[in-house]
Amino acid sequence: MKHHPLYSSVLKGGTCLSYGARALNEGGYQSIPKVVFPGGALIGCTAGFLNVPKIKGTHTAMKSGILAADAAFAALDSPSREPIQLYDYEEKLKNSSVYKELYQVRNMRPSFHTKLGIYGGIMYSGLEAYLLRGMEPWTFHHKTTDAEATEPASKHKPIPYPKPDGIISFDLLTSVSRTGTNHEEDQPSHLRVADWDAHAKAAYPAYQGIEARFCPAGVYEYVDDESKELGKRFQINAQNCIHCKTCDIKVPTQDITWTVPEGGGGPKYSLT
Repeated sequence: MKHHPLYSSVLKGGTCLSYGARALNEGGYQSIPKVVFPGGALIGCTAGFLNVPKIKGTHTAMKSGILAADAAFAALDSPSREPIQLYDYEEKLKNSSVYKELYQVRNMRPSFHTKLGIYGGIMYSGLEAYLLRGMEPWTFHHKTTDAEATEPASKHKPIPYPKPDGIISFDLLTSVSRTGTNHEEDQPSHLRVADWDAHAKAAYPAYQGIEARFCPAGVYEYVDDESKELGKRFQINAQNCIHCKTCDIKVPTQDITWTVPEGGGGPKYSLT
């Protein structure tokens, strides 16, 4: 996309300073989980407070953090000796600007997956943004997860992307180096797959190495290996991970689990 004249004219002469990636929580209002549990609470993008049409969530994350802090202070200040639960946080959240904002745009993203189709979704989103503003008495729902929506490779033709030119576009390893990501090489992989061979047998024949396509950091590979039944060996380069969490969300087999790495390892975003 960066090589399209519209974008390349803007990027030409610039310098790439940093690189990063993050999966967006597009579920919106309909996908907010229970945000309180024994000993803690979910705030910000952890709970999915992203305003999808605006692609903004910093303000809702900050607001939810403020509400959680208020609830925590009230719970700690209480004379009760019962285990601390932030029930006030959930109630305050539902009555806050966060829920109001997400409710107003709840139907925009799901409208693209209705019978309206993509063009109907575009028109509906415009109607909601300028006229309905969330006041309609209906709510669209998400019918499938991202993983379930992934189609087999046989239904699609490979896209011949041009090679990186080193000026506007860059090879993957150069981009990963710009994240400053670091994980100790001798630590256990924070990307958990119970059985690598079983994963390869379930995923590779139908999806032809989709993990390498959706991963922005070269973490996943299928390496030629004659000793394997498929002739391919599934490999995880966990030290390259830049914590976008796409693998946990998108892999059709749903057997990759992203966990927190040891020692605070990960990308070091110093310029973004």
